Amino acid sequence: MCAHRTSCPQTDSPSPHVVAAHPEQGWTLLCDGAIVFDDTGELRPDGRVIAPRRLPTEGLAVAA
Repeated sequence: MCAHRTSCPQTDSPSPHVVAAHPEQGWTLLCDGAIVFDDTGELRPDGRVIAPRRLPTEGLAVAA
């Protein structure tokens, strides 16, 4: 799947390379086959789903 001279890091590694970025659609494809979504959720090549890691909104300041 990856065309790098050295193989890409394992799926759980924090440093795979971006293969295709589609910010207008809200997703990025990584060289290890994972798809990362703008909401911080992920779809892994093995079918695992990583739920979005959103900040709780009740503690955020709102400008008036």
